[in-house]
Amino acid sequence: MAELVRSGNTVTLQLSRWEKVGALHSSPTMEVSQLVSLTHYENLWKRGILRGLRAPGTGIFLFILLGTMRYKHGRDFCAIYKKRPGFVIELTGGEFKRWIFTSDKSEELTKLIFD
Repeated sequence: MAELVRSGNTVTLQLSRWEKVGALHSSPTMEVSQLVSLTHYENLWKRGILRGLRAPGTGIFLFILLGTMRYKHGRDFCAIYKKRPGFVIELTGGEFKRWIFTSDKSEELTKLIFD
């Protein structure tokens, strides 16, 4: 499962080797200053959260979604597994407008980014 890793002012959504293959993308990175919001959701498969079409990447509805979601005004990076809780990180710039990923580490994640 993808994990957030912070090194100085850089945050990386660290993907495993197989996640990189499934997403057809390397681990995305951002500067901490690009962070707009961090929101926790119990179900990431909702219409209001996911938007656009997956291209490229891997997707099996309600099981796995890895890769780029493209829509009219931008792109999101997704690493979603089953109906597990996760986070949406909104960004001000860079390659993606949002990162959407599964994670059970709510408190640890908040400390990692905001400390």
